[in-house]
Amino acid sequence: MSIETPAGIAVVETSTSAGAERASYVDWPAIIAGIVIATAISLVLISFGSAIGLNFVDFNAREGASPILIGIAAASWFLWVQISSFMAGGYVTGRLRARNYDATEDESDVRDGAHGLLVWAGALIIGAILAISGVGAAVNMGGSALATATVAASNVAEGEANPLDPNAYFVDTLFRSETPAADTGIARDEAGRIFAQVALGDGTVAAEDRTYLANVVAANTGLAPEEAQARVDQVIANVEAARQEAIEAARIARNTAIIAAFLLAASSLVAAIGAYWAAQKGGNHRDNNTVFADVFRRF
Repeated sequence: MSIETPAGIAVVETSTSAGAERASYVDWPAIIAGIVIATAISLVLISFGSAIGLNFVDFNAREGASPILIGIAAASWFLWVQISSFMAGGYVTGRLRARNYDATEDESDVRDGAHGLLVWAGALIIGAILAISGVGAAVNMGGSALATATVAASNVAEGEANPLDPNAYFVDTLFRSETPAADTGIARDEAGRIFAQVALGDGTVAAEDRTYLANVVAANTGLAPEEAQARVDQVIANVEAARQEAIEAARIARNTAIIAAFLLAASSLVAAIGAYWAAQKGGNHRDNNTVFADVFRRF
């Protein structure tokens, strides 16, 4: 049965789906809200963990605690922070996303999950920017400290005139005399350059350098040759011990960086899955009008 339209009356057909088809399926305000939530939660939890020593900067934050146990606790805490913060951001995004009712439930779940992945990606980028900023500051501080140490170790006898001369040690050996200098300042500077050369090498002091240091110490302190030689040997042993400690600290720092990078990559992948699932769960709660009355009670 058809209904005839009276003459002179125009009928305009409208479609509610036309606008929806032209609209983007990506709800950016909901995504930004999820990114903000995820970033805020992670910053709060990471700050709290750092306050109690759960970080990768210093595993010996608690006196008497095993570094391995502290490292495991720090890794577990970091994993929990990553997953929980991204899941919270994904859930909020899925709950706030405006659904377009032009697809099946499965397709809607996929779109919700995709929003969760966008939250994960955005928060990860922000975290990387913050981390790079912190690493840049640390590198600048480390570079300044290294430059200061290099200048201090390589100062020549005339002061700051040429503090970075790589040939200072070799020039010293060129002009050594049978009678060591009695000037304590000159002797200290030359000894410093000898130890700086040792630190740059394999930690071995040449026999002629050892003998020369003993003669310089005897000439400037009045010690007997045997006592001067014993003092030189003790100082060389102390320098080598400090060098080995520095090498061990560098090895630990390198291994810690490798473990931290692996943990970051693994936790990020797990967090991506968590954000996808949480966003889908948030979308399901949105569609079902799920209310957590015991948590969000109206007062």
